[in-house]
Amino acid sequence: MRLPRLVVADGSVEALKWLALLLMTGDHVNKYLFNGTVPLLFNAGRLALPIFCFVLAYNLARPDTLQRGVYRRTLKRLALFGLAATPAFLALGGLWAGWWPLNVMFTLLAATAVLFLIDQGGRPRLVAAAAVFLVAGSSVEYWWPALSICLAVWWYCRKPSVPALALLLASCAALWFINGNFWALAALPVVAAAAHVDVRLPRLRWAFYAYYPLHLIALWLIRIPMSKAGYLFF
Repeated sequence: MRLPRLVVADGSVEALKWLALLLMTGDHVNKYLFNGTVPLLFNAGRLALPIFCFVLAYNLARPDTLQRGVYRRTLKRLALFGLAATPAFLALGGLWAGWWPLNVMFTLLAATAVLFLIDQGGRPRLVAAAAVFLVAGSSVEYWWPALSICLAVWWYCRKPSVPALALLLASCAALWFINGNFWALAALPVVAAAAHVDVRLPRLRWAFYAYYPLHLIALWLIRIPMSKAGYLFF
């Protein structure tokens, strides 16, 4: 069965990124300031991760990504800003245990590493990609389903197929084990709709990277006077 190639205008890809940032911010405000008591923000926030994964994988699936050194640059940026976000991420709490899991920048970092190895080809690198997938997937936010979403999107964009689409659907559905609901699947029609509009937005290359640690730091600072005023955070 032949499936259509997914083509999204650059401005629309950028719009998806900003939409995901907005949804993520609402989710984090709910989690870190309101103790997760606003269901609307929580449910809407479940769309953020799949959209982020789509934007990353779609960009990495572009032609000549390997030759232009895009993987290496992306890995460096994700590592840098993932580390920058870690102090605030840990201070805000809400983790399963200690430092675990690592923040979402490391999730995207792991996905990029897996795709980089696959794109280079060869049995040793494919084995390494599988190892990174298995090990890193146990240590990052949203675990293996997030990495699978990135892999599925990249695969579909490179070669549209039923197995790639099935993997994408299954991976989004698998986030139920983490989210407790299937709202992540709602990201799929949003992405599909983006392919039919041409939003004119300039690409701000560093904005996403910088926003992530900065918004966590802001939430951390906001919680300090709230804690002194008697608010309890769980």
